[in-house]
Amino acid sequence: MRPRWQGIYPALTTKFTQDDKLDLDLFEKNLRAQLEAGIDGVILGGTLGEASVLTTDEKFTLVRFAVEKVAGRVPVVMNIAEGSTREAVKLAHEAAQCGANGLMMLPPMRYKSDHRETVAYYKTVANATALPLMVYNNPVDYKVEVTLDMFAELAECSNIEAVKESTRDVSNVTRMVNRFGERFKILCGVDTLAMEETMLGAHGWVAGLVCAFPRETVTLFQLTKAGKIQEALAIYRWFLPLLELDIHPKLVQYIKLAEQEVGLGSEYVRAPRLALQGEERERVQEIIRKGIAQRPKLPSVAGVGSLAPNER
Repeated sequence: MRPRWQGIYPALTTKFTQDDKLDLDLFEKNLRAQLEAGIDGVILGGTLGEASVLTTDEKFTLVRFAVEKVAGRVPVVMNIAEGSTREAVKLAHEAAQCGANGLMMLPPMRYKSDHRETVAYYKTVANATALPLMVYNNPVDYKVEVTLDMFAELAECSNIEAVKESTRDVSNVTRMVNRFGERFKILCGVDTLAMEETMLGAHGWVAGLVCAFPRETVTLFQLTKAGKIQEALAIYRWFLPLLELDIHPKLVQYIKLAEQEVGLGSEYVRAPRLALQGEERERVQEIIRKGIAQRPKLPSVAGVGSLAPNER
């Protein structure tokens, strides 16, 4: 199933057991909740997936497991975050062999590549695989911006199809549309800007708090896309304190705590991350529990979703 790069793509957390092994049973429980809520694809091994501390074998275990459990209902996308072009190409090949339907890809890690190097990195990987690719543009956290001039060169690769827009500048959605029209699908990558960027023309949302609140996330996006702004705002205003957990350096710990509170995950993380404790944990837990207690009744959005059910 080829990604259409529209709608909600959860950046799934990686579930661990207390003894630091992959918790596939809990991962499946969360995945099932996402599918039932009507998400449009899943992304594995991103920032929220703790990619930097997963082994290669663990990444592909997750891909194979997700492909099996999803069973063709939505595309499975694997993130590539590597320092070596050669290693990135190797992972792209292995992802295809494991059944992944697409790739999300950061610029080179650790080394701050310039314009020519960044473009060469993406083109080399894109030309080495038939999988469709989404550029992950997050200069705030990863220090390399994929500029519009870079995208003009990347447009030469037909399988570079989308961008996860995480520059924190909502105007970048309009800049991309003005320059490239519909050449690239645009997916918001920052939870607190999702409604705004959807209204400006973003095609989808790579979401974080969806891991704990899948139905609210899908409904908010679909209402916004359908132009039902007042109904969407009612959900968005409730959701914002929770969405702000996505823009903190400890977003993994915060969102995993939210998953635990709603029964869709655990707060186990992999070192050097440590589970929250003390005043910080109490403060975040209070935000989450207040959100759960005030959870809004969701309106029906039948027929106004980003994709018809048979297109998902």
